[in-house]
Order: sequence, then C-alpha cells, then structure tokens
Amino acid sequence: MSGQESTYLSELNKAMLMVAKNPKALFIGQAVAYPGQAAFKTFDGIPMEQRIEMPVAEDFQMGFCTGLALQGYLPVSFYPRWDFLLLALNQLVNHLDKLPHMGWRPKVIIRTAVGRRKPLDPGPQHSQDYTKPLRMMLYSIPVVKASKSEDIIPAYKGALENEGPTVIVEDMEAY
Repeated sequence: MSGQESTYLSELNKAMLMVAKNPKALFIGQAVAYPGQAAFKTFDGIPMEQRIEMPVAEDFQMGFCTGLALQGYLPVSFYPRWDFLLLALNQLVNHLDKLPHMGWRPKVIIRTAVGRRKPLDPGPQHSQDYTKPLRMMLYSIPVVKASKSEDIIPAYKGALENEGPTVIVEDMEAY
C-alpha cells in the first residue's frame, strides 16, 4: 500500500496478511481478485491462489463458504457493504449460526462494511448499518465492529482465535 493510504486501510491489509498466513485461508467475494472498490487494496500481498472472485450471488457465497469451512478451509467471506450481506442472511442466520446445535463449528470470517456517504452519497440502499439487528438474530456468532484503525487487528485476531464464525463490520468512511 502506498504512503497515501489511510491507516485504516493499512491496518486492514495487515489483518488480511495475518489471516493469509494460514495455508487453508481463502478470500472469497466481490472485488477480492479484481479492483472495483476501495477495500480491494486491503488484499494487497495476498496470493491470487488464495482469492476467489464471486459473481453477485451473496446467498450462494455464504453457503459456499460454509461448505468450505466444513471441509477444513478458513474462508474470509467478503461483502463490500452491509446492504449486500443482507442477501446472505438466510445462509448466515438459518444455517451457519445453527450448525453448533447439530455438533459442527465451521469457522468462517465474514467481513462487511457500513457504506460511506461522502464524497458521494450512494443512498440508503448502500449505506446502512445492521449490526444491532444482526446481533439480535444470531445465536452463536459474534458480531464485532471495527470502527477505528486500532480495532482492526484485535478484531481479526479474535476471529482467528474464535472456534466458530465471526462477523466483522468495518466503516468505509475510514477507508
């Protein structure tokens, strides 16, 4: 990352590189292998063989990551905005969250962000924060906010130490 990048983006890149040290880590989502939005820079230094670019199929992406985790992989399922993660709630709330009741603890790190409103406001369909409602819906998955640069490394270390899935919510305004 260049010296012009924010500390927040730099810390996210460090966190992704930390996770990537696990040989079973895979980074899955939109704009993980190809540029298209600001968070793409946070994957700098991640080998392309650890990245899987997904089409706009959010529900499938979460189910795919759950399956990979059940096979021993460590998927980092990236949703560029909270509003996109909403489309994967079926897989997250009804399946991944309930698997501990059936004796499984697949480890998936779910990464999303509250959309920015400046310099151009994309409207309410791209800038909402659903952290509180999601916490109320989930039984076994922690939802961690990483609003400041100093929150990022502890959030991802915690996700690596957690035996099951973790949702980490970033703030695009800090990108």
